[in-house]
Formats: sequence, C-alpha cells, structure tokens
Amino acid sequence: MATHGSKTQDLDVVGMWVTADGYIRQELLPNGRYDEARGDRASAYTGSYTVTGAHLDYRDDTGFTATGDIRDGVLYHEHLVLYRETPIQ
Repeated sequence: MATHGSKTQDLDVVGMWVTADGYIRQELLPNGRYDEARGDRASAYTGSYTVTGAHLDYRDDTGFTATGDIRDGVLYHEHLVLYRETPIQ
C-alpha cells in the first residue's frame, strides 16, 4: 500500500517477487499485506508493508521489521535479491 502525501512517485510493487532459484516467493498484495513462502513452507512470513518512492518498509505479524529497495526493477530486501515474476499468458 503506497503512503499518501509523498512528493515522490511511489512504485507499483504489487505482485509476486521471487529469488533467482525460486526458493523464496514474496507476494506483495494490493491491500498492503505480504505473504512469503520459503521452499515448501507456504506463508512462512506474513505481515504488512508500505511503499515510499522505491523504498519498502515491512512489519512481520510477529513484530519483526525489515526494509527493501527497488533498483532497476530488482527488489533488494535485506540480504535477498528478488525479481518480479511475470505471469504466463
């Protein structure tokens, strides 16, 4: 969910983001929530996120916080590098 009132254009981040090996799949939902799967473990992490420009702030449902930044279409989320998954048409 984009924050409002920012002078910077917030990026559209909604969709599925995956690591190159496909092990971690992070779905950013349009309602400001995320659902992250790891391997066979669905919903390993869930929580909320906000977007300010190309910066993301995450808050896991357990209270853990993290950040991410999108550069050149790639999401750098803490130590992870995720790529936007393009749906098969």
